[in-house]
Amino acid sequence: MSELKLVGLCGSLRKESWNRKLMHAAKEAFGPAEFAEGNLRLPLFDEDLEAQGMPAEVTKLKDLIANADAVVIACPEYNKAPPGVLKNALDWLSRGGAPWKDKPVAIVSAAAGRAGGERTQFALRLMMVAFRPYLLQGPEMLLSSPSKAFGENGNLTDEVASKLLNELMQDLRSAAQRRSD
Repeated sequence: MSELKLVGLCGSLRKESWNRKLMHAAKEAFGPAEFAEGNLRLPLFDEDLEAQGMPAEVTKLKDLIANADAVVIACPEYNKAPPGVLKNALDWLSRGGAPWKDKPVAIVSAAAGRAGGERTQFALRLMMVAFRPYLLQGPEMLLSSPSKAFGENGNLTDEVASKLLNELMQDLRSAAQRRSD
């Protein structure tokens, strides 16, 4: 079997965001794979713009997801929901084709609040229903107090979080392997 392809989407654009660090920890927990991070710096969804032709960066993101064996979405919580950059990407990805159909997807979140992004995950799961992915339901990876969970080098050091993340990513890997067999 060839190496699995894992795509990561980070709902925070900040280079040193907790969710970007969590996405990279998820990549490591997934194990050997070709990894690519999808670019969410897309123009705002606009049907007039779409009528002029699908933006190249949207097509590239759609192809990246379509060709992946699995996707991990690291999503912060902004005002009790996923950030607009992720919603905008989902709006663009809903146009033509079905890159998510039956695709194994795991959601992880890091948020400073005590629930670790529970509301954002709930809202994101609702948003994903129309895409019909194979959305892993657990274990839920909700990282609260992320400033205490990562070491100076950006590695996840929280033992409980690491255990949950490893279990979730091994489940994602198993789902991707079943799908690619």
